[in-house]
Amino acid sequence: MGGHVGHRIAVERKIAGLSQRALATRAAYSLSMVKAVEQEREPASPGFISAIARALRVTPEQLTGAPYDDGKPLSDAVNALSVLLAEGRYARAVEPGPLSRLEADLEAAQQLYRGDRTRQTIEVLPDIIRRLHGAIRELSGDDRAHTYTLLTSAYVLAEWSARRTGHLMLALPALDLADAYSPLADDSNLGAFSALARARVLTHYGESEVAGQLIDSAIDAADDTRAGLVLAGYSHLAGAINQARQLDHPGAADHIRAAREMAAHTGETDLYLTAFGPLNVEIHAHAIELESGDPNRAAVEGARLTYPADSPPTRIGHHWHDNARAWLLSGKPDRALAALNKARAAAPQQTRLHPSVRETLHGIAAAQRRQSDNLLGFAHWLGATL
Repeated sequence: MGGHVGHRIAVERKIAGLSQRALATRAAYSLSMVKAVEQEREPASPGFISAIARALRVTPEQLTGAPYDDGKPLSDAVNALSVLLAEGRYARAVEPGPLSRLEADLEAAQQLYRGDRTRQTIEVLPDIIRRLHGAIRELSGDDRAHTYTLLTSAYVLAEWSARRTGHLMLALPALDLADAYSPLADDSNLGAFSALARARVLTHYGESEVAGQLIDSAIDAADDTRAGLVLAGYSHLAGAINQARQLDHPGAADHIRAAREMAAHTGETDLYLTAFGPLNVEIHAHAIELESGDPNRAAVEGARLTYPADSPPTRIGHHWHDNARAWLLSGKPDRALAALNKARAAAPQQTRLHPSVRETLHGIAAAQRRQSDNLLGFAHWLGATL
């Protein structure tokens, strides 16, 4: 099947025996939007893709083509993680070594993820998780409870890594295992964070109602500690995206306002790998404007975003993905390409693997009268065919 989302939608629509008007009605989007995406005149937003996929009874990945082949190292890493997750609660345990070493190794894996080295994160996780299972068999009391905290965190990290690389089917068993082990952990917030990870997957699939319930339960579970504020604030950011994907801009904006108030108290923090703080709130504010508000405003104001050099590269990269799509929707394909190059500079691995980047790139190619060398060079780097 062709490489563009619009082409895949048209093919799946015809297989389902639907007209463009019937598909638009089922998905609760306008007929003009369906036509524009199929004809490659507009890029498909993540919310649009989710709604169309549900209407066609296919997965979003069938429309985006994700996951994308990034070579043998990633395939080998994903295969090893797949085996581990297939073992589930029967995971083969190995000699754990000191608990302090295990904790340090998990933190190092989390920093790989934070630093846009997700393939390397997936490579090291199976051994860490097997060692954690080994430690649980050997330890008791407080040490055992703390090991369950580490194990839950490791499975949440596995889910995040699988989702970032487009392997959504691996995200689901990882979430189930995180849910199973979180009640045994010595950190009472982990259950809520696991539920939030599930809410993000549900948002991706367009199941906004259950996602909203999980997000609300996480907000309600937060206490008045700094960790609780981070949990609640991060939940509000997830809620903002969930509402924006439903095209509910007022509801999304309410979540942003609540998150902004909490970020004023927490400051910038990477607690639980949330990268929560004023910067992330502003990035999400631009994102909801793009999804459910004014794309031109998202483009212009998003282009002005300033941030320190040590900001999380994947958060910055994702912002420039969104900003590129906003510029494209505003009729500025050259500025969209410039934003994509900023995303590549900030987080190259994430940019290469993200479906919205390919969708925006196809939109730029359709909008440019003559494909520039810069566009062709980016497409070659991405491994995409225009």
